[in-house]
Amino acid sequence: MLNYNPLHCSPSSEELPNSDDTPVDNQLQHLIPALLESTLALSWSDRWDWFFGVNMGIYYDANQPAIVPDGFLSLGVKRFVDEYLRLSYVLWEENESPILALEVISQIHRGEYSTKKEFYAKNLGILYYVIYNPLRRKKSSLEVYRLVDGEYLLLSGSPVWLPEIGLGIGRERGIYQGIVREWLYWYDEEGQRILAPEERIQEAEERFTFEEQQRVAVEKRARMLEERLKDLDIEP
Repeated sequence: MLNYNPLHCSPSSEELPNSDDTPVDNQLQHLIPALLESTLALSWSDRWDWFFGVNMGIYYDANQPAIVPDGFLSLGVKRFVDEYLRLSYVLWEENESPILALEVISQIHRGEYSTKKEFYAKNLGILYYVIYNPLRRKKSSLEVYRLVDGEYLLLSGSPVWLPEIGLGIGRERGIYQGIVREWLYWYDEEGQRILAPEERIQEAEERFTFEEQQRVAVEKRARMLEERLKDLDIEP
């Protein structure tokens, strides 16, 4: 009997286009997911079972073009596949659908609140769908949805806790790459924001400066005490 496996006939990630060649509409569509990715890279530096894609194509069907979220997170997959890294995210190779997809909206809407949301639910089964619209005024700029019985339900909270990921996601003013504005951040279970890489560097530099000042102050006091003892003809 002939053993037929359709996966053997599907193209590999090396044979598929790397992206859909659609440029991002603005810088935020790259910077916001890049910040989330770099923060995870530090917080989960000892974990190798996750991958965060930024503007990377997800192939779900060998006969269909890739869909390209601004960012997505997968758990239970290899963080690095090899030294050439991933060219795209191919579901029949990864065997794991992303658990979270992120869309950052610019002035040009591309169905993020309608067709894309329905696509992620029906075709990919992505558990969490995050939409960030910095230009929104009458409603919240950040919406986080959870897939329940095939439909996305809007979650409440600020930040929003994501138990399957073990992190929360929310928005807050901060500094990234020297830019002061509202960014998306990860949060721990107590609702404390996880510091971005440059914030950790700044914190370490401030700690070093403080410790150095303390060291200098102690040495100065020691010298003063030594001089006083010598004035009293006491050998320090």
